[in-house]
Amino acid sequence: MATRIRLRRVGRKKVPLYRIVVADQESARDGRFIAVVGSYDPRAAADKQVNVNTEQARHWLDRGATPTDTVTALLRKAGVVQARP
Repeated sequence: MATRIRLRRVGRKKVPLYRIVVADQESARDGRFIAVVGSYDPRAAADKQVNVNTEQARHWLDRGATPTDTVTALLRKAGVVQARP
């Protein structure tokens, strides 16, 4: 089972909120997931947009979960993933 760390939309219409989740690669965007790693609020102030449980995120990255491009940028912003040189 290939796992992926990606965004799952939970906000209502015109008010986007996202959860950063670990899900099976084959499951739907808002479908079944394995674990919630954090949240992302694009409408919040810049310093409060990303909330990530760093221990859990590193645990899933070590187990082979691949983040999407957007989640990689968010994890980099949170300090979980190092920027490429």
